[in-house]
Amino acid sequence: MRTKRWFLCGVIATLIAAAVTAAHAAETVKPLSLYESIDLALKRSVLIHAAREGVRGAEAQRKEAFTGFLPKFSTAYSYNRLNEEPTFNFPGAPPLIPASTIKTGTKENYAWSVEARQPLFAGGGILANYEASRIGTEIVRLEETATVQDLVQEVKIAYFNILKAGRIHAVARQSVERLTAHRDTAQGFYDVGIIPRNDLLYAEVELANGRQFLVRAENSLEMAKSKFNTLLRREINAPMEIEDILNERPFAKPLDGCITAALENRPEIRSYALRLEQAKSLVKLARSEYYPNVGLVGNYARYGDTPGVAGSPYRDQESWYVMAVSNWNFWEWGKTKNRVDAGLSRENQAADILTNIREQIALEVKNAWLLLHEAEKQIHVAKKTTEQAEENFRINTERYREQVGTSTDVIDAQTLLTKARADHDNALGDYSISRAKLERAMGAAAPGGVE
Repeated sequence: MRTKRWFLCGVIATLIAAAVTAAHAAETVKPLSLYESIDLALKRSVLIHAAREGVRGAEAQRKEAFTGFLPKFSTAYSYNRLNEEPTFNFPGAPPLIPASTIKTGTKENYAWSVEARQPLFAGGGILANYEASRIGTEIVRLEETATVQDLVQEVKIAYFNILKAGRIHAVARQSVERLTAHRDTAQGFYDVGIIPRNDLLYAEVELANGRQFLVRAENSLEMAKSKFNTLLRREINAPMEIEDILNERPFAKPLDGCITAALENRPEIRSYALRLEQAKSLVKLARSEYYPNVGLVGNYARYGDTPGVAGSPYRDQESWYVMAVSNWNFWEWGKTKNRVDAGLSRENQAADILTNIREQIALEVKNAWLLLHEAEKQIHVAKKTTEQAEENFRINTERYREQVGTSTDVIDAQTLLTKARADHDNALGDYSISRAKLERAMGAAAPGGVE
């Protein structure tokens, strides 16, 4: 009875272990979708983390610049010991008042003060400095957006490169299988004396070439997977599977619409436009030095001959004052003018760069749009060519089996079929990659791109 119970427990444990192993295996081989891949890359990317740290730093600088509007408080505590007590020699008024030495202070002197300073007018410099810092924060945020879009594009390209390389690998494997079957057929014909040895050798040479093509395809697939794993910050040789979404998705947006979208959405354009605004704020900051600085100062102080600053017989315990202060550097040999001129040059430079970046982005969009439609046309041509090549291969294979065709005809048909299928898969991959590049050129905000 006990043996039977232990047997049942062992069976149950084995079934549970098998279920857990199967579940783990299913989870391991679950193909990654494109959206899952992008999400993982965005979460793990050190470049995204660095961009976000840049945003935090810029935000801290903005807050620092805002403190220029606020009053500043300071405090000081001092101790001063004299070599002797301060005195005053009174000459007196002889003979009625004799001369004498009068004590006027103490050797030990302590002082504590609190001061507040509030700027009232700085020629617009404080506001200009804050505006420049605020714009700088927005620029860094746009740079983060551009970094995200660049990473999304890289993941898409790596994803489609794997699919393209995988399909080319399948074509190469099928080519080897067909060449192997043809070689075996040729071997059989040669063994019974139907074909000469040259035909058999030709089949074997083409089989060797097909195997080399397969090796290159395997290598390309492994390199594409390594690139993908690196982008997702996985171990470079980690096994992975992805969903096959390599297909032709119609893209009907006209070129003018794509360029308009890019000029509106690209973070680089908005970033350089903000750099122009920032340059204008820095010119205002430089011009503020033409004007005086006006501020308000309030001070409260306590004195004493003990650390508690409780006063002394020779000095009041506390005092305070409020003072308006104005400082004006009215002559510095053209220093401020030169600084303003330098700022104006940087402003003009920013305007020129903004114009250039607009033109470059329009060119980038046009190139990507043309390459996308070129790949689209290649898909249709390659699809038709593949259908013709398949029929040609079928006919020549049948003719060879009936010994009314030559081995050369079969191998030539096989080569044409392999090239046609590879061209079709390359065209599909190039189309998806060109679409990803066009979406990035248009400044697509979402990982899925634009329609």
